[in-house]
Amino acid sequence: MKRLLFVDDEPKILDGLRRMLRPQRNVWNVEFASGAEEALAKLEAGSFDVIVSDMRMPGMDGATLLKVVSEKHPHILRIVLSGYTELESSYRAVPFAHQFLLKPCDTEVLIETIESGTRLTNTLRSESMAKIVGALGELPSAPRIYAELRLALSDSEAPIGRIVKIVEKDVAITAKLLQLVNSAFFGTVRTVTDIKTAVMYLGVKTLHDLVLSVEIGRAFDMKKSVQGFSIDRFQRHSNLAASIAARISEAGGSTAHVIAAGLLHDAGKLVLADRVPENFSRAISIAGHEGRPLFSVEEEIMGVSHAEVGAYLLSIWGLPHPVVEAVAHHHHPERLTSRSWTPAKAVYVANLLAHEQEATSGEAGLVHSSIDPAFVESEGGDDRMRQWNAAAASASKEPQEVIQ
Repeated sequence: MKRLLFVDDEPKILDGLRRMLRPQRNVWNVEFASGAEEALAKLEAGSFDVIVSDMRMPGMDGATLLKVVSEKHPHILRIVLSGYTELESSYRAVPFAHQFLLKPCDTEVLIETIESGTRLTNTLRSESMAKIVGALGELPSAPRIYAELRLALSDSEAPIGRIVKIVEKDVAITAKLLQLVNSAFFGTVRTVTDIKTAVMYLGVKTLHDLVLSVEIGRAFDMKKSVQGFSIDRFQRHSNLAASIAARISEAGGSTAHVIAAGLLHDAGKLVLADRVPENFSRAISIAGHEGRPLFSVEEEIMGVSHAEVGAYLLSIWGLPHPVVEAVAHHHHPERLTSRSWTPAKAVYVANLLAHEQEATSGEAGLVHSSIDPAFVESEGGDDRMRQWNAAAASASKEPQEVIQ
């Protein structure tokens, strides 16, 4: 049973949370603290999975509290629940909080945020995962621009001007946004050169995913190179997989999660390359010498692969479940039980087709699995496979259509 700690200095707020969360009493063990000092005492006395804190509190405020929690209890999912008037001050918590919510918070939104942040518990909290996460040390909180954007978007009436100002703080994100909106994939009829128009055209969900895809590379500044691992090749593959995934998704369906999942499916490689380079380098070497898929060797050496590690990071950052699921299972289609076409299925196919296209173009790399024939048969057989191959060939000719 998950243990949650809610912190707020206003008794009425805590009483409201008690009433709100009463239906969860058989699922969650929830405790409440009337301030930072009481919260820290409870954290020292017992183990918690999640802390949800107000920002404005006498003495130690929410940002300072979460900073202490990040240092002493780095495994805890850290969420800020702040009022509209506290948005500016909440930015101080950006380096230490995983997610942000705005008061008053709908019950379903609060529950889903907490559940999504801890949803992969059974898959990711195995003994093997616990060991590798311990070796990784504290995973970083969500990047600043991404977190600021999430905070602004938590206000359904946030003016477009405020969102534009956040995006314009970062030259790289601005450039990627304009590149994406003017790509052939989105089919704009005229060239878009200003951020406001680009944001309005793409929509905030796609903007949200775009910002994260740009920021995640910055979260892991590799201290030394890992033999056999190329950042440039990593980025090209991620872009191509995202483009293929978007193309093979069903017509008329939303591609926002598909693109994000494609771009982020190998994010765990960055984590491993930055935090456990020796193990990652060893896995690459063995995979190359023995002609085995890298994920299989990683599972043998570390008990988990880059897929689960990446999903773990994205889940605590609050990414939508379809994205996290796609990242976690993109090497294991047998784990996918949905009968409908999902981002997870699209990314599984797109990842392998991207590797095939790269091999065809002469870009040497490790050995990779082929698409499971049983999976192909379940999704439409040879006709569907031909459609996927055609989409991959088309995407490989125009990889710039998705963020580079």
